Amino acid sequence: MPYTFCPQCATRLEARGQETSSCPTCPACGWVFYNNSAPCVGVIVVGEGPAGMPPSADIPALQGREVLLVKRAVEPFKGYWDIPGGFLESGEHPADGARREVLEETGLLIEPTEVMGFFMDVYGPENEPTLNICYLAKVVGGEEKAGSDAEGLGWFSLDELPEKIAFEWERQALEAVRRRR
Repeated sequence: MPYTFCPQCATRLEARGQETSSCPTCPACGWVFYNNSAPCVGVIVVGEGPAGMPPSADIPALQGREVLLVKRAVEPFKGYWDIPGGFLESGEHPADGARREVLEETGLLIEPTEVMGFFMDVYGPENEPTLNICYLAKVVGGEEKAGSDAEGLGWFSLDELPEKIAFEWERQALEAVRRRR
């Protein structure tokens, strides 16, 4: 959310150039608005397919595996397919956020096996910047069930992903996993 006035002293902010960016700054008290990217987590859950999938010891190869996607029931991108994930809570470790988000959205307990990568994107009508930490993960328990913000769940081959993927960063991450096979 961009600021017009300083939240400390109510003085109108001014653009002040810094090393590589121009951050709104208060000329009276010096407060600076750093429009940092919001930390998010996404999880590419890899498995053998729909419900009842047995837990695997690890994910040694992606060949023949499927990835779990969530069909969004809310904007932005309502009706599009999405990697399970979301915004991290204040002070939350990304791996814990990954477990929490997958449980909330899919009913499954997962264990992250590795960090797949970091991806930049934007979110919502304001195009707020996001930093997306993407994990690969395996299912270790739970019961597959779409959460309240999902229209449904689906397992997809990496070669037959749906065309409507919600966020650009997710398309990049899924392509990186596909190339890795």
